[in-house]
Amino acid sequence: MKLIGPFVIVVLLSVPLTAQSARDSRIFSAMPGAAAADAEIPLTRIALFSSGVGYFQHGGTVQGEASVRLPFDREAVNDALKSLTIADSASGASAAVQYPSEETLEKTLQSLGIDLSGNPGTAEIFAAQRGAEIEVSAPNPVSGRIAGVEYRPAANGEQEEAYLSLFSAGGFRVIPLRDIGSFSFKDPRLNDDMRRALDLIAANRASRSRNLLVTFAAANPGRREVSLSYVIPVPVWKVSYRLDLGNAARGALFQGWAIVDNASDSDWNGVELSLVSGRPVSFIQNLYPPYYLARPVLPLAIAGTAEARSHASGYGRDKNEEIRYDDAEEYKMLAEEPSYGTARKAVRAQPAPSPLGQVNSAASGSAAADQFAFTVNKPVHLPRRQSAMIPLVNGTAGAVKSLILSGAKASGAAIHPELSAELTNTTGTKLPAGPITVYDGGTYAGDALIDFFSENDKRFISYGEDLSVTATAKTDNTRFVSAVTASGGVMTINRRIVIRRVYTVKNAAAESKRLIIEHPISSGYKLTEPAAFLEQTAQAYRFAQNLPAAGEITFTVTEETPVSQTVILGGLSPSALVEYATNQDYPVNVRTALSGAVELQRKADAARQTLAEQQSRTARLQAEQERVRQNLNAVGASSDLGREYMKRMTALDADIDAANTAIEAAELLARNTRAALEAYIAGLNL
Repeated sequence: MKLIGPFVIVVLLSVPLTAQSARDSRIFSAMPGAAAADAEIPLTRIALFSSGVGYFQHGGTVQGEASVRLPFDREAVNDALKSLTIADSASGASAAVQYPSEETLEKTLQSLGIDLSGNPGTAEIFAAQRGAEIEVSAPNPVSGRIAGVEYRPAANGEQEEAYLSLFSAGGFRVIPLRDIGSFSFKDPRLNDDMRRALDLIAANRASRSRNLLVTFAAANPGRREVSLSYVIPVPVWKVSYRLDLGNAARGALFQGWAIVDNASDSDWNGVELSLVSGRPVSFIQNLYPPYYLARPVLPLAIAGTAEARSHASGYGRDKNEEIRYDDAEEYKMLAEEPSYGTARKAVRAQPAPSPLGQVNSAASGSAAADQFAFTVNKPVHLPRRQSAMIPLVNGTAGAVKSLILSGAKASGAAIHPELSAELTNTTGTKLPAGPITVYDGGTYAGDALIDFFSENDKRFISYGEDLSVTATAKTDNTRFVSAVTASGGVMTINRRIVIRRVYTVKNAAAESKRLIIEHPISSGYKLTEPAAFLEQTAQAYRFAQNLPAAGEITFTVTEETPVSQTVILGGLSPSALVEYATNQDYPVNVRTALSGAVELQRKADAARQTLAEQQSRTARLQAEQERVRQNLNAVGASSDLGREYMKRMTALDADIDAANTAIEAAELLARNTRAALEAYIAGLNL
């Protein structure tokens, strides 16, 4: 069968013939299939996807030119236009697709003598029909031509009131619209247009569907095979499971049912139904409503003269940019028929279509591209607006009853572990995500959820709580110094932060149970105890334990992470240096070395203190000397008091000289002790 490419499918927007120009009418009448007979191509195949779309395929025979009408819900037209494919086994066949534009109603209403687009009121209708002859009952019949509509303030002054200006045989009449009981136009064409507009509005409101008319045209009138396919939105098909754990040792009975909805207005009669599980990309694009681009308005170029200029010679031409024709015969064809050259060239390069993968198994699934499909074993009959449950899986699955204790939920308060089962998918098919109704002991046990379940994969499900088992968890954090080093005046302290969690689980039942402890993973921490685990998820470790009958167990999980701290020893205060030197968590050699630094720090501090004291004494002497000098200037050096002040000045000079000498010695001692401390710290290599 030949796929009709997009370059030979002609898509026409249906608009009223009354609004068509002569040229448009010629185009419509020249289209293939203009007089084609109606045909029916039955729906043969449906593939429902878990992404909320469905693939529909029609196939059958037509004779000569034939038209097929495809009804779609308005919301599905965009997807149908995006995905519609047409295949015709006839050589040289073409097809046309015609459908009503989204603007059809609006444009049709605007083309009528009375424009009801935009929901106009009576005043707007009168204003749009200025000059038309009309007869109104207000309350007596009055005939005339509409001169216009004006608005005057109402008696209450709150709103304006509309008045009809009517030119009649007796002159102008101004009639309030509120007094008009009825009216009719004298021109029967206006009344006909009014009826037609109201009929169009009513029909559009009542119809939810839009029709795509596909017309097949062929060079010969014989019978041939054709097919249509498209993708449109559909309700998501759902799946639910049943699991009986009553005899889990031999294999739990496992059943899966698909829930399918036919939400269309067409019956599914004997179709091949596939249910596809996967996550394909699917989106909607507005192809149905007409879309207009805004274009710039340029001034008219109707005056002036052309500028004379010359063109420079080019060089360095890229040979890959030149047009080349490898086929001389095709070059001749393109030269003779330029308007069809692009289309014919495209025929050679057009790739073959890639249909959805076929599924042949009646009871099991199979791969469909990168997805997984189930095919119903018999043709499906499902009336419109009906739903059905279809069995997908009926077999056994490996099951081990377990309890799951969630460490994320466990705290100081006691909790109950979850009733669970570890399932192994031994059904031989991939299973979509869905709910599971669990039965045990011949009765309902609870509900569970399962994600996509691949063949031979193992998965835990939980369907209740075991009230006979209680569990608590206690957590403590501890820091340990693992190593202390010093080099170049910098001390590095390596510590380990250890998180230790102890689970205590008590079983009051008379039978032993398999317990799975889900311990949440601490980000950045390494598991140190126990060394092995059953399995790991992105958020938790799983540990398997045997919970004895009427017994109790404790289970400890330890995680740790290293942290490092650097300390610049030369910048520490004396108290901080003493704290590090006396920390019993540090090795003895480190504490001994830091004690030596503490002693040198004390000497340096004592030297700084002595220097500060000498500097303070000198400052006091200098202040006293300044006071005596001011008094001496006040009384004069020749007076008895002045001579006394001179003696005191001489003594103060001697004391200041001695103090300066002491300061120099103290400064030297402070520098030496500080240098000794810095040299000691820099020389530490621990």
